[in-house]
Amino acid sequence: MAVNIVKDYLKGTSGCGIFSGYPDISKRDKWDNLPSELKSALIQRGEASVREPWSELLISDFREFSKTGNRVRFEDKYFPRRRKLNSLVMAECAENKGRFVDDILDGLYLILEESTWCLPPHNSYVRDGKQEPVPDVTRPIIDLFDAESGAEVAFCEYLLRPVFEKISPFIGKYVNDRLEERIFRPYLNEHFWWMGDGKEAMCNWTPWCTQNVLICALTRPLDYFDEKTRRLFTEKAAESCDFFLDEYGEDGCCSEGAQYYSHAALTLFGCLELIGGATDDSFYRIYSEKLIRNVADFIVKMHVCGDTYINFADCSAHPGRRGAREFLFGKRTCDEALMGFAAKDFREEGDEDKLISSEINLFYHVQQAFAYEEMEQFPETKAKCEDSWFESTGLMVTRDDVYTLAAKAGNNADSHNHNDVGSYTIYKNGRPFVIDLGVGIYTEKTFSDRRYEIWTMQSKYHNLPTFGSSSGAGAAGTCSATGAEYAGDPGCTEIMQKPGKEFAAKGVVCKLGAGDPDRTKRAASRPEANGGALAMDIAPAYGDERIRSYKRTVTLKRGAEIVVSDKYDGDLDAYISIMTYEKPTVVQNAAPAVCENMAPDACENMAQVASEGAATDEELCGQPDLAIVAVGDLGTVTIAGGTVAEIEECPINDERLATSWKHSVYRIVVAMGAERELSMIFK
Repeated sequence: MAVNIVKDYLKGTSGCGIFSGYPDISKRDKWDNLPSELKSALIQRGEASVREPWSELLISDFREFSKTGNRVRFEDKYFPRRRKLNSLVMAECAENKGRFVDDILDGLYLILEESTWCLPPHNSYVRDGKQEPVPDVTRPIIDLFDAESGAEVAFCEYLLRPVFEKISPFIGKYVNDRLEERIFRPYLNEHFWWMGDGKEAMCNWTPWCTQNVLICALTRPLDYFDEKTRRLFTEKAAESCDFFLDEYGEDGCCSEGAQYYSHAALTLFGCLELIGGATDDSFYRIYSEKLIRNVADFIVKMHVCGDTYINFADCSAHPGRRGAREFLFGKRTCDEALMGFAAKDFREEGDEDKLISSEINLFYHVQQAFAYEEMEQFPETKAKCEDSWFESTGLMVTRDDVYTLAAKAGNNADSHNHNDVGSYTIYKNGRPFVIDLGVGIYTEKTFSDRRYEIWTMQSKYHNLPTFGSSSGAGAAGTCSATGAEYAGDPGCTEIMQKPGKEFAAKGVVCKLGAGDPDRTKRAASRPEANGGALAMDIAPAYGDERIRSYKRTVTLKRGAEIVVSDKYDGDLDAYISIMTYEKPTVVQNAAPAVCENMAPDACENMAQVASEGAATDEELCGQPDLAIVAVGDLGTVTIAGGTVAEIEECPINDERLATSWKHSVYRIVVAMGAERELSMIFK
């Protein structure tokens, strides 16, 4: 293991107490000092929660996943229990009149009495192994939500311990017995893959699970564990955090994207806070480390506008607003830009959303409450986000006053990977111009060996070339594709990118533009002044010897346009996809003469598209080298060296995709001409 940051800082401390960074209900000076409007909102939310019924969880709900691959039926009953309990606990802590205690105990005991806290799709003792149809109650699995549920009941008992002790000592005993059975004993005596071993790749599971185990252990009464045992928890946690950080480059890029930043970077922050709070203040010097600071401010660099972020892999374009955790992380790293960014985002939330009612982790609710007033008052940052090159993942982000451009090199082995080496996204004035779809609702197939049968995962539905003898409406189908190639169908005529670390870009070069505030003005007067430019050869991502090279350069010309230049050497026809949210219309297509170098079905598609466009046959013949596509009212794509062969409408019927894309998305298919060079100008 190359990284030993957390372990080294922990070694500089001695002993280990309990975490008491937030007050229990008896510390009325703290709770009563919360803003009056916040306390009123928390109490109202609690009153509304009382009227909501407790959900019923059945073993048949758990088995649904093993029978059909549907995980939603179980989760739609599992998570509401936790959300309701959070609202009740926060209301009682704010009011302190005992009105919510009976309902809190009902919810607490319902969760304690669940036969498992593990989710059905995680019910396996081996990473990515076959899930058992029912839980083995004699051998608990610590997955994301076993640990999350442990933290829920542990922090609930911590906050309300003075109240529970007056009712009965058996409440705390029951909580501790369940934690011993499902968290403490397995954590100290078994090895789960997410703990890390220096060989296996880690992901957000590592800090996420670790943080919640620490919440469980470090909030137990002082006499529950001896100091040596508490120290053991922090040492194991520190080791796991280092295994996780070893996956990062010094640039701090989260390979899982902005959405998983909340479950990766911010749960790492949770781990560091809990360890520091249980040891001594010297541990907090860890926040001066460059890697930790870069991990923290990654989210700012991914921001487009409002609640929109650069997305790739399973990340959504709308991963949620920022709040207390980002703000507090920025406070620890002395990053006023991150603090101001998080505070501004928080203030732009509606009053109900500021309560983070959908969040299932009670610890986060308390963090939000006690940072609430400071975030309301923190000044907005004036800092502008600089261009970024994340060498560790091959991601470039560059901007001017109109465009935000992201382009990705890297490889196809990232956590939550999509086959997207060489893809790019464009926002114009904050609106989606060229998009990355993200992912639909998770099912059994999502994390199986059939993952790349899902159309949103395929390179064909990213802004990339597909190779073969058709424009994309052949063997692998349309946007509901079964992905015949990945199912082993030898008759598939489409060549798409393949998953795996070896399927990567080569010859990657990134050049970033000037970083001063007046760069856009200067670029307007000097059109040759570029923003960021990313060049690469993406041919190796396809793993086919007939595709010898495919060199792509993606460039922002500040104050002007974005240019994507492709140069291809190979034996197969190339069809380039451009994914858009706004409906594309062919204004002008390239001359029909290019049909001489196209497959017959692609040529027919091109002729049909041309006939539906604004240009006449006579006009097309007069413009043999250019195709122009209007993308809604947003802008145009001018294409030299290819012709529009097809425009495919992809209906959005998936609930998760629909959170980002409210209507159909579109795939423009461009057939590359005989010269094997293509230029696309977006403006």
